[in-house]
Order: sequence, then structure tokens, then C-alpha cells
Amino acid sequence: MPSIPQDLYPSEEDLLYEEEILRNPYSLKLWWRYLQARRESPFRKRSVLFERALKALPGSYKLWHRYLREKMEGVRGLPLTHSWYENLNNTFERALVTMHKMPRIWILYLQLLMDQKFLTRTRRTFDRALCSLPVTQHDRIWELYLKFVGQPGVPIETALRVYRRYLKFDPTHVEEFIDFLLESKLWQEGAVKLAQVLNDASFQSIKGKSRHHLWLELCNLLTVHAREVSGLQVDAIIRGGIRRFTDEVGRLWTSLADYYIRRSLFEKARDIFEEGMTSVTTVRDFSLIFDSYTQFEDSMLMAKIKALEDEEDEGADLKLQGNGAGGKDEKAKSRKSKTSKENWENEILSDFWLNDANDIDLRLARFEHLMDRRPELVSSVLLRQNPHNVHEWHKRVKLFENNPGRQILTYTEAVKTVDPFKAVGKPHTLWVAFAKLYEAHNDIVNAEKIFEKAVQVGFKAVDDLATVWCEWAEMLIRHKKFKGALKLMWRATTEPTLAVRRTIAASGEEPVQMKVFRSLKLWTFYVDLEESLGTLDGTRKLYERILDLKIATPQIILQYAYMLESNKFFEDAFKVYERGVQIFKYPHVREIWTTYLVKFVGRYGEKKLERARDLFEQAVEKVPAEDAKPLYLQYAKLEEEYGLARHAMAVYERATKAVADNEKMSIYEIYIARAAEFFGVPKTRKIYEMAIQSGLPDKDVKVMCMKYAELERNLGEIDRARAIYVHAAQMADPRSDSEFWSKWNDFEVQHGNEDTFREMLRIKRSVSASYSQMHFILPEYLMQREPGKVSLEEAVDTLKRAGVPEDEMAALERQIAPPRSPLKEGMRSLGFVSGGVEEQRETITSRKTMNPEEIELQEDDEDDEGGEAENLDIAQKAVPDAVYGDLASKARELAKEEKREADTEEPLGALARLKRQKKQ
Repeated sequence: MPSIPQDLYPSEEDLLYEEEILRNPYSLKLWWRYLQARRESPFRKRSVLFERALKALPGSYKLWHRYLREKMEGVRGLPLTHSWYENLNNTFERALVTMHKMPRIWILYLQLLMDQKFLTRTRRTFDRALCSLPVTQHDRIWELYLKFVGQPGVPIETALRVYRRYLKFDPTHVEEFIDFLLESKLWQEGAVKLAQVLNDASFQSIKGKSRHHLWLELCNLLTVHAREVSGLQVDAIIRGGIRRFTDEVGRLWTSLADYYIRRSLFEKARDIFEEGMTSVTTVRDFSLIFDSYTQFEDSMLMAKIKALEDEEDEGADLKLQGNGAGGKDEKAKSRKSKTSKENWENEILSDFWLNDANDIDLRLARFEHLMDRRPELVSSVLLRQNPHNVHEWHKRVKLFENNPGRQILTYTEAVKTVDPFKAVGKPHTLWVAFAKLYEAHNDIVNAEKIFEKAVQVGFKAVDDLATVWCEWAEMLIRHKKFKGALKLMWRATTEPTLAVRRTIAASGEEPVQMKVFRSLKLWTFYVDLEESLGTLDGTRKLYERILDLKIATPQIILQYAYMLESNKFFEDAFKVYERGVQIFKYPHVREIWTTYLVKFVGRYGEKKLERARDLFEQAVEKVPAEDAKPLYLQYAKLEEEYGLARHAMAVYERATKAVADNEKMSIYEIYIARAAEFFGVPKTRKIYEMAIQSGLPDKDVKVMCMKYAELERNLGEIDRARAIYVHAAQMADPRSDSEFWSKWNDFEVQHGNEDTFREMLRIKRSVSASYSQMHFILPEYLMQREPGKVSLEEAVDTLKRAGVPEDEMAALERQIAPPRSPLKEGMRSLGFVSGGVEEQRETITSRKTMNPEEIELQEDDEDDEGGEAENLDIAQKAVPDAVYGDLASKARELAKEEKREADTEEPLGALARLKRQKKQ
């Protein structure tokens, strides 16, 4: 028996632990305390302690785990062939005798064996672990097992068996098995497994792959490895994917064709390409298939050319070898005899063209034919997307421009396919173009048959059917069949009988054939045809029929009347105009009235003046403002030429109130010019005054005032002209309207004096200050408005929205300078002098001395009788100052001060005056 080294015996320090263990050798706590106390001791001594403890407690997991860990740390860094590894393996085997239910011990042992590269021993240990552990803990072992079989060097058959066992444990990880098969180049089993997965409707991918992605993987596998995979119906599988996944149709068709190409079934591949091109519905899929098809044909052509070149080179080499042998070598003789036999067979079969190996011309013709068919194939794809696309059918017909037979077949297919209610475009154009195709080839009989069928089609719109009738009639006219065209239009416009209408109404929906007799397009064409080829009475009947059907338009009225006038039926033409103005309202009746009045006046002139006046009165009775100007001008012209001048002036005056605001200025200018011509220049004063007070826009009033002032200056009425300038000044901003102020300045220079010139300057400063108050930091869109169009309230509200605070000055401005309201009709504007009234000098002087604190009382409206209140003498009496108290004295002082400052200093601005009032 070998002696035990002295250092492995217990020392004096261990006696305490040894005595406790002797008293209680089965206490784990005592053994663990002993081991913890000697954790710094050499491993050999600790190993003895572990062996003693495990002998006493062989079922302690804590001791075994700690022991095995320390032994694994001890062998780390040693070569795998070291004896300690085998010792460690034996220790694991001893531990597993009692620890075979502990998965952690098995995992440590298996990892150790995997590191030692023991394939068979490791595999058997894995099997033992799976047999020993419960099923609930197998997943921990399988994870390591799959990692083991995935290592290089493990036989594929072993890995396959392990994976098959694992799938019985957990079938959800079939994707890992498929990936392993593909990595191992086991294409047949991989394709079978992938097909099984796709056939399982309940399968859920743990990798997040969709069924679409799995389908594409299977199709790619079947096509790329067509020769390795067998036993699967590849054609049926890929076609199932084509039906299911419509967004990958082009790719799947090319995959199927690629499968047959790899199987060397080239004709079958061509059939697949053709079928794919004739079944896809998108241009993208078609382009993918067509590009693959052309690439296939091109590669086949190139391969055939290369093969022929190689055969020629090989034949030349054999010939050279035969000449060099000289007939002495037996091997060369046998090769020569074999070659001669092949040549003899080729000579016998050379007469059969199917046996011709040189089919390059055939392949080249096939390739060119494919390229030529591309536009037709693209058209077919677009029509499969929407077979009711009329425009696409027309484009398809143009592809066969030099092939009338194909064009006829295309039109036939088009008119059978297109549903008028689903059509994109105008379906009747297909029928018309179809008939014109026969007409272009001088086949009128068949063209009429096409039109006959077309007029029986249930189009969506009545206009479509009417167009077909008109095209049919035009074709007859082009071939000199005038009576046939008239008869055809009579047939088209014939109203269905009551019995037919009742039958159709009982059946449900009413077709367009029952409504086409009311088509204005059809009747217009019929009228033109009758007028050109028929009689006058027939044409009049047609026009009357149009009026009876109530489908006439103003253009129809004008054409009817013009036809009657051309044939000297003037009264009948005027009756037609009368019917037209009764049927239509404004604005449609405007052209009828204008033409009617011109024709009537031109026909009768002054002979039927009263009737003409009645017509004009009817015309202007309900005319809107925007259409009134030409009628009133015609009316006034009638009175000027055939009536009385005062009647013409009355018409002009009515026109100024009836026309739109933007046309009033031009009417007033014409009114003034005609009045001056008929009654002289002084008569125009009243018109000028009426225009100024009529509510024209400020810019037009200003222009009118300038013209009025120029008139008065020419007449020598200088004071009246100056008063007009004063009135117009309130509408002229000195900053933007320099023309007005320059004219007034020139006027004062020529006809005024120092006082009048100063007064003009004072008014100019006052107007400028008023516009400055209004336009102070206003937005650009308000600054560009016409003077007088911006109210103070609008300006203040705009500034308030912009964030500008409303201070006391703005509040005072709102009270003192209220917005200027438009003048009422009949009310005179302040500061304006009408004819017969004294000049305004006193009014201006009184305005200067007006009390600023005076209370403004609203004037009473004028009496209805007008003018009587002005002639009354009303006695006035001054109010005593005692009534006002201190206010009266302050008012007098303020008036004196203002007068003194006005005489000595320049006038204050609006802001200074407001500050002064605030201080007081």
C-alpha cells in the first residue's frame, strides 16, 4: 500500500474540525465549515477533504458541484491529452451515480466532453442525460446538443438523426432544421420539409417569416436546384404561389421557367414564358418576364453559335490528324471509320430540315419575332388591367396599321368586351372607328351594318348615341347618298310611340334609344342637313318641332330667325325673336334682345317708333346691371336718330341708375357729351351735379369734379370752379394724388389771389392730416385702398389685432372723426355749391370760427314735397350766456385764442389740437 504524504494528514489546526466530524460525520454544515476554513490549502489536501465528505454524504449536490468546479479549474490550461482530464471524467461519472437528476451536473460534463472532442462518447452522454432527466428539463440539454452536432467534424447523418429527434420534442423549431439542411446541401430533404411547413395551415414562424417569404424560398430552392430535387410537383407548387401571391407573379413565372431551363426542357420553358406574358396584369411583372425571356433566347442563340464553331474546329482537327497518321495507326483507322459512318448518316438525313443542326436562322427569327411582339403584348397587359379602357383599344388598333384583318378582329373584340357603363372614355368612338375602317376600304355595306348594330347598343349617355347617328349620316353624305341621310335623320328623331314607351317603362330602366329624339345635337345636325338639301318649309317644321320639344337654345333662336330673314320673312323672324325672349331669361336672353332690337330698328326705323320703344322698355325692364349698358345705349341711339332729344336724355338718365357701378362713369361721360351737343354746355351743369351726388366711387367723383371745375373755368365762373375744387379736396390724398393738387395750384396761380392760395394750402394741410390719422402705421393692404374707403373703426380694430394698444388719443380720434357715411339720395354734401346757390366763402369763414365744444344735432330729413323748407323764414334768437355758465366764457376765450394763433402761426396738426383739448 503506497504511503500517504505527510502534508495530506490533518494538522494541529484541523484537530478541532476533525473532532467535530468524528462526533457527527454526516453533518453537511460541519464538512462545509471545514472546507471553507481550508480554502487556502493546496488542492490535493482539499481534494482529500472532498473525497472524505462525499464518502459520508454522496447525495450532497452542493459538495459535488463545488468539487467538480474546483477540479475543472485545476485542469484549465492543460492539454486535452493530460491524465487529469480522464480523472475528471471519472469524477463526473461517479457524481452522476447519485446526481443523475441534476441538469447542471450533466451540462458541465457535456461541455467538458465537447471540449475534449469525444464525438461518440459525447453523443452517448447526451443520450444518457436525456434519458435521466425529466422532459421538462430537456430543453436545456437540447440547446447544447444542437450546438454539438453543428460543430465541424460531426457526421451529417448523425446531425440529421439528432435534429429529427429534436423535432419530435419541439416541432416549432423546424426552421432551424431546414436551415441546417440547406447549409448541408441536402436540397431534397430541405425542399420536402419546407413544403410540409407550407402545407401546415397552423404553422407559425418563430423567426417572424411570413408564408409569402417561405413560398419564395421554396420556389427559389426548387428552381435553383432543379436537378437535385425530385418527388415534388414543382409546377403545381409554383402555380399555387402564383394564384396566392399576386404581388410576386412575375418573379414566380420566371422561377418556373428557370426550373424547366435547368432541366434542359427548353420548349417547355418557352411555353411557360408565353403563358406568363399572356396572364400577368401589371407592366412591372410583364417587363420582368419579357426581359428574362429575351435573355433566355439570346443565351440559346449564342450557345448554338458557339457549339457550331466548336464542331467546325473539331472537324478540322480530325482532318489534320487523319492526314498525319498515313493510315498506319489502327486507332486512327477506327476513329476514321466511325467519323465516316457519322458523315454517311448526316448525308442521308441532311435532306430532312427537322434534322438540320444549323438552326441559327430559325432561332434568330424567333428572337426577332419576340422583340416585334412587345408592343402588342404590353397592350394586352394594359387591357387585362381594365378591358373597358377605350383609349387603349384605339392604341391597340394602331399597332396593326398595315394589317386590316387584325384591325377588324381587334375592333370586334373591343365592341364585344367594352361595357358602356364601365367604359373609361367614349365607347361610341369604337363603333364609329370600326365603321370608318370599312369605309376606308370602300365597303359601305358592312359599314352600314356596323352603324346599324351601334345604334342598338345601350350607351350610358344620349349624346353618345346621337353622335353615332350623326356619323352615320355624314358617311352617307360623303358618298352622295343625300336622300338616305335625310331619311336616316328622320328615323333618328322620330319619337317612340306611346305603346313602345309603356312597354319600356314596365320593363324597368329606360334606354337611351327612348331619349335620343330629344337630343339637341341630333336636331341641329338634322336642321343643317335639311336647310342644305331640303326645302324651306321642311326646315321651318324642324325648327318648330325643336321649339315644341323645348330643347331650343338662344343659338337655335338666332339661327331660325336669320334663316327667315334671309328668305324675306321678316315678321315671322320677329315672332321667333318674341318666342325666344319669352322662353329665356337673363343672361341667356341678352343676345336675343340685342339682335332683335338691331334687326327691328334696322328694318322699320322711324316707321314703327312706338313699337320699337315698347320693345326697348321690355328689354330693359328686367335687365341686370351688368347687361344694361348696351341696351340703354341702343335705346338712346334710337331716340337720337328717330325720336326726341329729351327722350334720349331721359334714357341716359335712367341708364346712370341702372348700370353697374364700374360703368356709371362711362355713361355719365356719354350723357354729358350728348347733352352738350343737343342743349349746349350750360345744360351739362345739372348732369355734373347729379353725377357728383349719385354715389360714384371717390376716384370717379374726383375726376368728375375736376372736369366740372374745368367747365366752370372755361365759362368764366371762377368762384364756382374754386368751390368745386374745395369739395373734391376731401377725396384727394396729397401724398398720392399729386395731379389734383397741381391742377388746383395752377388754377389758383392763374385766377386766384393770396387769400385763396392760402386757403388752398390750409385745406391741403387739413386733408393731409386727416389721411395721416387714418393711415398711421396701418397695414399695407389698407394703405393701398382708395381714399375714403378705410373707416376709423376698421383701422383701429386692425391695429388692435396687431397688438397695438388703444390709447386715449385713439379713443378721442374715434369720437371726433367718425367714419364718413355715404350720401343719401337727394342729400347735398357739405361744402358743395350747386347751380344758382351763392358762393361758399361765408361757409368757409363760419367753419373757421366754429366752436369745437359745440354739440352736433342731427338734421331732420327733408320734407317729401322737397324745397318748401328752404323757403321758410325761421326766426332765430340768441341763447343767453347765463344758460351755459362758465362754458360760454371759455368758448369765447378759446375762439379768440384760435383766431389769434391762426393769424400769427401756422395751423396746428390733429395731434396738437387733441392734446390741447385734453389739457383744457
